[in-house]
Amino acid sequence: MITLKGKNIFLRALEPEDLEFIHTIENDESIWGISNTQTPYSKFLIKQYLEHAHKDIFEVKQLRLVISSYDNSALGMIDLFDFDFKNRRAGVGILVKEPNDRLKGYGREALKLLIDYSFIHLDLHQLYCNISEENAASIKLFSNQGFKKIGLKKEWNYVNGSYKNEYLYQLINN
Repeated sequence: MITLKGKNIFLRALEPEDLEFIHTIENDESIWGISNTQTPYSKFLIKQYLEHAHKDIFEVKQLRLVISSYDNSALGMIDLFDFDFKNRRAGVGILVKEPNDRLKGYGREALKLLIDYSFIHLDLHQLYCNISEENAASIKLFSNQGFKKIGLKKEWNYVNGSYKNEYLYQLINN
């Protein structure tokens, strides 16, 4: 049985009430280097995005879910992006918003739920992620879930005045 519910967290669809939460994340300059964001997002644009968030992954090629605690606190977000049905693959991105909520297993549990959902429900063959060479926490998270480092993109992202290398990780469903 497929479930988006874990022991400590569950994954849920975006709701209109998530406007402030998403606005805060998208405009947090401290994570722009991770998300390759260049400019702030207005509440107007995020509201428009939320109005279309109900669309099917097969149509919009993306699925963004909120990582939520059982007291309904939004802890972060996890995404499938670049969904490619023909080749049965998608990229994965994850963020636990507050530093004091990190290293508590929420990201690990959310990633495991998304992997299971992707391979069983969406019948994907593989997932991939792009991780900055300096992001030790994400490297550990994805490696512990079975993702393998398959490449290095040299000087791939320009962040705060210098080029940063980025790893490509892949998980194939056998």
